[in-house]
Amino acid sequence: MRPLLAWLGALLLFSPSAQAKVELPLLFSDGAIVQRDKPLPVWGWASPGAKIEVEFDGRSATATAAKDGAWRVELPAHKAGGPYILRVRGDGEAVAVNDVLVGDVWLASGQSNMEWPLYQAKDAQQAIASANDPLIRHFKVPKSWSEKPETRLAGGSWKAASPQTVGEFSAVGYYFARELRAKTGVPIGIINSTWGGSRIEAWMDGQTLGIETTRLAKRMRDLRVKEDRDMAIVEGKLAQWGAMPADDTGWQVVELDESAWVDIAVPVLWEEAGWLGLDGVAWYRTHFELTAEQARKGVRVSFGRVDDSDQAWVNGVAVGGITREYNTPRQYDVPAKALRAGRNVLAVRVVDDGGGGGIHGDAEELHVQLADGARMPLAREWKFRVVQARLDASDGKNLIETLLFNQMILPAQPYPLSGVIWYQGEANADKLAGAHRYREQFPALIGQLRRQWNAPQLPFLWVQLANFDSGVDVSAEGRTESPWAMLRESQSRTLTLPATAQVVTIDVGDPKDIHPLDKQTVGHRLALAARHVVYGEALVYSGPVYRSVRFEAGRARVAFDLGGSALAIRGDGSKLHGFEIAGADRKFHPAHAVIDGDTIVVSSDAVAKPQAVRYAWRDNPEEADLINRDGLPASPFRTDAW
Repeated sequence: MRPLLAWLGALLLFSPSAQAKVELPLLFSDGAIVQRDKPLPVWGWASPGAKIEVEFDGRSATATAAKDGAWRVELPAHKAGGPYILRVRGDGEAVAVNDVLVGDVWLASGQSNMEWPLYQAKDAQQAIASANDPLIRHFKVPKSWSEKPETRLAGGSWKAASPQTVGEFSAVGYYFARELRAKTGVPIGIINSTWGGSRIEAWMDGQTLGIETTRLAKRMRDLRVKEDRDMAIVEGKLAQWGAMPADDTGWQVVELDESAWVDIAVPVLWEEAGWLGLDGVAWYRTHFELTAEQARKGVRVSFGRVDDSDQAWVNGVAVGGITREYNTPRQYDVPAKALRAGRNVLAVRVVDDGGGGGIHGDAEELHVQLADGARMPLAREWKFRVVQARLDASDGKNLIETLLFNQMILPAQPYPLSGVIWYQGEANADKLAGAHRYREQFPALIGQLRRQWNAPQLPFLWVQLANFDSGVDVSAEGRTESPWAMLRESQSRTLTLPATAQVVTIDVGDPKDIHPLDKQTVGHRLALAARHVVYGEALVYSGPVYRSVRFEAGRARVAFDLGGSALAIRGDGSKLHGFEIAGADRKFHPAHAVIDGDTIVVSSDAVAKPQAVRYAWRDNPEEADLINRDGLPASPFRTDAW
C-alpha cells in the first residue's frame, strides 16, 4: 500500500494541474555548466508554501517555498559529464534546463582588462576561427548596479564557444578556459562579471568595507540630486533640435546646413563636454584646407580614438570605419579622387553603446598628414549633432562602494566555483595612498568572497598590473613615488593568503595603452597557476619572488624563491636591468646587477654603503628583464619600507 501511495503522491506532484510558477536564477539556464565534485545547491522562487522538487541525472531533492517565495535544495556532488537536464517542478509549473554540463566553473571579475573581448585582442581572427569547443561556455553578467543587495542578476545567458560567439567572450577568460580544457578534459565555464574602470570598493560589501548604510544612502541621495540636475541640462540641450530625425542618411555630404549644430571640443569624451549620461548616435563635422598639389597626392586623416564605433567620410566619400573598438586610433587614407583644392569636409558618425562616448585621445593624434609627412592639426572645436539619444545615469557607479557587488556578484551566490580569476587595480592606482590601502582591501575582498561562498580555501588567482606609462609617477630627490608600483606590492603581499597565486605581466604590457592586447599570455599564466593551486600539478607557475637581502662590503645580495626554476635574463642577455640601490640618504641610483647562483648581487659606485634595493619600481618598468629559466618574469619589489 505504501509504494502505491508514494506513486500517487509523485503523480500529483508532477501533474500539470498541480504545478506552480517556478523561477530559477539565470545561471541555471540552458547550456549551463555546474561545478563537479561539490554539492550542488539549486535555488529559486515560487508561490509561498509551494512544494518544489528538483531532479538532476536521477538524483532529486525537495523543498517548500518560504513566505517570501524563496526555496533552496542541495543535490549531491556529481562527477564531470553531461549533457543532462535539470528539472524543477512545483504546484503550478515545470521548468526544464537543458544541455547542462558538469565541469569546472570559474568566476572572472575585475575591470576592463578582464572584460576585454576576444575580438579586440591580439591574434583575434585566428583564435575565433579555431574556437570549436562547445564544452567551453561563457556567461556574461551585464553591467548593472544596485544600492541594495539583490537576489537576481540583471541578465545573462550561457554561450558555447564557437566562431559565431567567442568573439564576445572575455579574452583572458577564454584563453584560460581553453588551456584548462586541454589539460583537464572537463567542461569549463566562465562567469564573466566585469566592469571597465571599476574600483575594488565597488565589488565589496558594506560589512567588509566597514561603512554605515546610512552614510552610503545619503551619498546616493546626493548623487541622485546631481544626476537629475545633469540629466535636465542634457535634456534641455537635446530639446533645441526637437524630435530626433528618423533618418540621418546623407549627413556626410559637403553642402549640409550646420546652422543648428553646436560646437564641441575635440578630442574629449562628450560626457566631459557637458553631455553627461548620453548614449546613442551623434555626428561630428570639421574641415581642412588643401592646395591643388596637396590634394593630388592624397592624405591620411587621423582623428584620435572613438568610443565606441565610427564611420568616416571626406567630401562625402567613405574612407573608413571601425566597430566597437573604443581605444583604437582612427587613421584612414584618403585617395586623391576624394579631395579637392580648397575646403575639404571630414564627417564622422559615432555610435556609443554605453559609458563614455565620442572622439577622444591625445590632441597629437588628430591631424591631416600630407604626402610629404607634414601634419595639419585637427584638435579644435568641431560641429556636433545628436541624432539618437538615450540617457543613462549609470556612469560612475563602478566607482562607488558596494554597488557592483550588490547586483553583479551577490545574486551569483552560492553557485559553486572552482575558483576566481581577478584582473583589477588600475582604477585604484591613481594615488599613492589608495595604492597602499589596496593591501588591506584586496585580502579583505578575498576573505569576503570565501565567507559568502562558504569556501575558506576558494582558490583566488589574479593578474598583477602590467607595465604602463600612467603619468602619475613622481620622481624627486633620487626616488620614484609610483602608485602603480605600490599597488603591485599590495597585490604581492596578498600572496600570504592560502590558495592564491599571482601572474606577473610587466613584460607583456603596452606603455602607451592601458589595455595591452596580448591576452593569450595572461590567460596562459593564469592557467599555469590554476594547474598548480587547484589541480595539484608540480610545475613552475611563477617567476622569481623576492625573499631576503643581505648587505655586505658595498653591495647587496638578494635572494629569491625560485619555485623549482633558476634565475635568468630575458632575451638571453648578459646584463640585468631595472635594479636600483640606495644608501642612508634614500637616493636611488641605477645599479649593476649580476646573477650569482640563486642570488643577485647589486651594487653602484655611487653608493658606498647600500641600505635598500628596488627592482622595477615604476609604472612602466619595461626595461626590467629578470626572469626564471622557464621565461616567467620576476615580480617587482623593494627591500625598504620607506
